[in-house]
Amino acid sequence: MSIFRTLVFFFLFQTIGQNSYGQLVNIESKRMQKDSTRFALKSDVLANYTDNNGDYIFQIGSNITTQLKSKDLKKIYFFIGNYNLIRSQDQDFQNSWFFHLRYNQKLSELFRLEAFIQNQDNKLLTITSRNLIGAGIRLKLLSTETTKAYFGNAYMYEIEKIDITNELFYNHRNSSYFSINQSFKKTRLDITGTVYFQPLYKYIANHRILCQLKTELPITKVISLSALYNYFYSSFSPTAENDRSSNLSFGFTLTM
Repeated sequence: MSIFRTLVFFFLFQTIGQNSYGQLVNIESKRMQKDSTRFALKSDVLANYTDNNGDYIFQIGSNITTQLKSKDLKKIYFFIGNYNLIRSQDQDFQNSWFFHLRYNQKLSELFRLEAFIQNQDNKLLTITSRNLIGAGIRLKLLSTETTKAYFGNAYMYEIEKIDITNELFYNHRNSSYFSINQSFKKTRLDITGTVYFQPLYKYIANHRILCQLKTELPITKVISLSALYNYFYSSFSPTAENDRSSNLSFGFTLTM
């Protein structure tokens, strides 16, 4: 690969790093903490084509997050979707999509029920596709004007596929998380930190951990400067004893 394509690929990779984790996605960082707003939307679309002396890079990136609440604000319908493609003439550097639909029912100020379905596909990972369905509880442990803290626990049934070996894995997995959101009025800085733990029910030693820190700083009414740090650990990998990865990315967020 030429130096040109190496540099362009590195730059593009930084802009989509927050979508590169195919096995565990932090839904908490996508939630919209708008207690009295019935409809909210965040989206961005990027298309880019660069050609230097026949060496080209083609990129498409799109993300959408939308939330709809019932009139009494006790039911929430939440959707996340994204698609990312980075292609040159001889290979794909990324080819993935992700869809997540979630229903949230508020029973009290403390207690909520949730149900969700998810589909994700990444041709460049060992586990190329993952489909799951699940349900569980969500507790609002703390709620002030500037600070919110949540704990959640859910059952998930997942189907994972490895294209290279054409293997399918059918798992019953637990998912628990703790999330805290802190807003600063003077600077309007918003910080969300989340820790996920997802073990198999039959074998807890087979588990995944995701730690994520996300910050957003509004620069206009609809555009925010954002930064995201991920640390992912899996105690089991079909091709290795365990997997570890970390990522730091920066970008812009559009809010409507």
